[in-house]
Amino acid sequence: MSTMIHKERFPSPHPNINLYTVTYQSSGLQVKGLLAEPKGIEPLDGFLYLRGGIKNVGKVRPGRIIQFASEGFIVFAPFYRGNQGGEGNEDFGGEDRNDAIFAFDLLAEHPRVKSDAIHVFGFSRGGVMALWTAIERPVSSLVTWGGVSDMSLTYVEREDLRRMMKRVIGGTPVKVPERYRERTPLYYLETMSSPVLIIHGEQDLNVSVEHAYRLEKRLKELKKPVKSWYFPELTHYFPPSINRKTVLELTSWMKMQNHSNTYVGG
Repeated sequence: MSTMIHKERFPSPHPNINLYTVTYQSSGLQVKGLLAEPKGIEPLDGFLYLRGGIKNVGKVRPGRIIQFASEGFIVFAPFYRGNQGGEGNEDFGGEDRNDAIFAFDLLAEHPRVKSDAIHVFGFSRGGVMALWTAIERPVSSLVTWGGVSDMSLTYVEREDLRRMMKRVIGGTPVKVPERYRERTPLYYLETMSSPVLIIHGEQDLNVSVEHAYRLEKRLKELKKPVKSWYFPELTHYFPPSINRKTVLELTSWMKMQNHSNTYVGG
C-alpha cells in the first residue's frame, strides 16, 4: 500500500522547485508534510528533513526545504502528527518517530528518488527522529545538526520543557527511567549501518554539545562510521553566512557517501 494519500501544490518562491503539501499514512494516522521537487525528470537523491521543536516551535519552513532541494535533492519534511492538520498527538520521540520512518518510505516510493540514495537530516529534536529512522531503515547517510541524542539529558538541561516531557513521557527520568531509555536512540545503535555526520555549536544552550559527544562516543564504541564538525564559537542557530556554507558542505558530504549501504537494521 502506498504511503502517500494526497498531494497538493503549495506556492513556491523558487522558479525551479515545485512545492507540495502531502498527506501520508503513519501507523494508521493521516500525517502531513512538505515535499520539494526540483523541476525535471532526472532521478535524484532523496533527503528526509526532520524538524526540531514541538507544535508551533520549530515549524517546517519552505525556505529551508528549498535550500536543500536547490542542492539537487527531492526533499520531504514531515510536520509530525497533530501538526498543521495532521491526525494524532505529537509524542516527542515516542510513537511519533514512526512519522519519520514512514516519511522515509514515502521518499523511497517516489518515482524520481534513487532508491539506494536516501539521506536523513535531523535538526535539534529531529536528531532523535533521524537516528531512529536510521536504526529502522537503510539510510544512505545521516546528518544530525544541533541534535538531541539523549532524552534524559534534555530533561535535565531544559527546565522549560520539563512539564511537557513529564506529561508526554509519564514522569521524570528518575521516576520512569525505562521510558526515557526507550526514547533514546543511543542505546539501540547496533543495527544502524549509515555513516553519520555530527554538526554542533559548542555554545549551544538549547541542545548542549554533550549530546553530540555522547553520540560520537557510542558510535565509535560500536565501530560505526562517524565524522564530527564542532564549532567552538557557535550556538544552536548559526549566522546566515556560516549556515549557507555548512549546508553546501554537508550536502556534498552526503553525496560522497556510498549509496549501497547494507541494510542490517530494524
